[in-house]
Amino acid sequence: MTDSPPRARFSICLVEDAEGRLLFLKRAPDRVIGPDQWGFPAGHIEEGETPEECARRELREEIGLQHQLAEQSRLGPRRDSLFGGIYEVHLFHYRWLEGTVEINHEHTDHRWIGAADYRGLPVMRGVDEDIRLLDIWPLERLHLEHVPIALGGLAVPPPRL
Repeated sequence: MTDSPPRARFSICLVEDAEGRLLFLKRAPDRVIGPDQWGFPAGHIEEGETPEECARRELREEIGLQHQLAEQSRLGPRRDSLFGGIYEVHLFHYRWLEGTVEINHEHTDHRWIGAADYRGLPVMRGVDEDIRLLDIWPLERLHLEHVPIALGGLAVPPPRL
């Protein structure tokens, strides 16, 4: 990793419902980062904003105001492991209590996905690592080729049978 200041700082929100499913948002095709891929509510931490304030702002902006959440855990700051440590990441794990999801213009769809249905979902880089770091789902349910070795992943994708 690096000792230099991060190029950007992010808050990433993993929202889990009572059934153990995670809320995924599908990025719009015009998005620069992760077009047409599934990810979590997340965004850049703005100047003067704390990671927690950013997480709450991103949740309001990306899934609306009509919901209640309870924070379960958080992790960070930590440097990314997929982009050479140039980004600072703060992870927030929330429990969905009630409400509705109202996606914004950055997204085209949302889904609650359980671990058993996750493997075929085209997700943004880093999603598997985020799930693993917060220990939400078992390792065998993740895209192992996307989880760094230090987190129990594989160096190369497993052979296809």
